[in-house]
Order: sequence, then structure tokens, then C-alpha cells
Amino acid sequence: MGAHGHGEAYKIPDPSIYKVDDIPKLKQVKEALGRQGLKDPWLRNEVWRYDPAQWGTHAQRLRVFMTRGFVYGLGLAAVTVVAETLLGSNDHHGHHGSDGGHH
Repeated sequence: MGAHGHGEAYKIPDPSIYKVDDIPKLKQVKEALGRQGLKDPWLRNEVWRYDPAQWGTHAQRLRVFMTRGFVYGLGLAAVTVVAETLLGSNDHHGHHGSDGGHH
């Protein structure tokens, strides 16, 4: 049996597919280190995190994060409003005027 019980062995990607120069943020880090006479030999290991083909752009990830569950939340809010309207509510919020102490 292969890795993860799926019958196939996990294929490790070739390290040459990860290029720091393909990712603008990491290229800036590489250049900043170079100006100080430094080099990060492990920087290539971070390339996969910034791959827009795999993870999308920052704006796309933010949109997914902010809208995930919105449809379910809106549906549940509508169900709650309908249920309260049909079943009635004995709680009269906002009706605490000076009408003789009626609660």
C-alpha cells in the first residue's frame, strides 16, 4: 500500500521547479540580503508558499476568507427572522415608553 493509503506513492516534486526569482517578494528578500553580503540557502524552500497558481493571489485569498460561509449565514439569518415572525415573540424590545408601566 502506498503513502496515505491511496495505493499510490507520494511523488516528491523536483526542487528545480522552485525559483526564488519567480516570486517578487522573495526576490526582494534575496536582493536585500545580497546588499548586506548575506545569502539565505533555504529561501528556495519558501517559494511554494507564494505560488499564485496553487494558492491564488493575496486578494483572492482574502476574498475567500471574508466570504466563506456568507451564504449559509444569510440563509440562517432569514430562517431566524421567519421563525420569530411566525412563532411570535413575547419580548417587546424597544417598547419601553411611559405608557403607565406596561411591560
